[in-house]
Amino acid sequence: MAWTAISTRNETPPIVRGGWLDALRFIVAALIILHHFQGAGPVALAEGLHPVFERGGFLLTNFFIIDSGYVLMRVYGGSLAGGRMSAGDFFLKRYLRVLPAHLIMGLSLVALIVVGGAVGFAPRAPEWFRWDQLPAQLTLTQAFGVPGGLGWNAPSWSISALIGCYLAFPWILKALVRLGPWSVLALGVGLYLVANQLTWALLGYPVYQMPMGFGFIRALPLFFLGMALAWFAQKVWIAPRLAGWAGIGAALLLAFVQYFDKNALISLACISTIIVAAGAVPTPRPSKWVEKAAMVSFSMFISNEVVRIAWFGVANVLIAKFALPVAAQWALWGMGVAAAFVFAFAFHALIDTPIQNRIRAWLKGRSRSRPIAATQPVVSLEG
Repeated sequence: MAWTAISTRNETPPIVRGGWLDALRFIVAALIILHHFQGAGPVALAEGLHPVFERGGFLLTNFFIIDSGYVLMRVYGGSLAGGRMSAGDFFLKRYLRVLPAHLIMGLSLVALIVVGGAVGFAPRAPEWFRWDQLPAQLTLTQAFGVPGGLGWNAPSWSISALIGCYLAFPWILKALVRLGPWSVLALGVGLYLVANQLTWALLGYPVYQMPMGFGFIRALPLFFLGMALAWFAQKVWIAPRLAGWAGIGAALLLAFVQYFDKNALISLACISTIIVAAGAVPTPRPSKWVEKAAMVSFSMFISNEVVRIAWFGVANVLIAKFALPVAAQWALWGMGVAAAFVFAFAFHALIDTPIQNRIRAWLKGRSRSRPIAATQPVVSLEG
């Protein structure tokens, strides 16, 4: 491949709604649903199809966090570095993006457990619904060493960890803008490897296996890596054909290595390559369908565990009471997966979007009195 396929002289294409990054967001959110539902059928998908369904939590969480750092860097990096948005405005915007939906789903799950218990649908695993675990989760403080946060809507630990990353984002950005793209890329990869080696040496496990209670420590190196990839991608043009083949090759390699083990570092390299490739391939005709699907991805992430608990709380009772055959159990499982998608789209359209529209209007009115935030971006691919 000629060196002209990678250049600092060409302009990197901007990321747009309805492009490859949006497609990735929806695909990852859909796979997260399958991962959470995979063990609820008559046979776990990891046993019947591919072991990646069992390791999906590790892979998809890494993907989600790296992609968050990448997209936020490309969407907000220029505004923050140029002084058009303050660190406080950035954090408030991101915090209010995730908090309302999180609280609604968390409190809905509380109501579900209370009402279900009252009518005789007690949870099969009551240890996952201990009341002393709830405060840290509802306040999104469980990823910072605060006791609690286990069970309930368990995937919210990554949202908690990302809140810490949002706080760190402007200060990391200040350091990165002084460096060249290749130096930043080396720093992003190097710091992750150092963090991984430190946790192995001090705790006996890799950084991606940090307990949920220290999720911020797990997330920050990945988030920083995503920021480094974005800084590199903004400064270094990659030929679209090279990027496309690299992305396809990385996806195939990622699926292949999962047959044997997690292969964490190889998997991480594949995920990083896929994200950079998706951002490097231009989107001449953005898809409105892809854009709409991607906009639902956060609702898919935050709501699917609640839907799973509710659906199989009823389905498991029906299966036991009527001794349903395997075919009927698979039908219920498939309907549960479909219900997770339908609920997420409905939640996005009827609840999350109206709330976010009000928040955006409030933030816009607030920014008018402070010129520093007057030119902040209107849309964000990250949520």
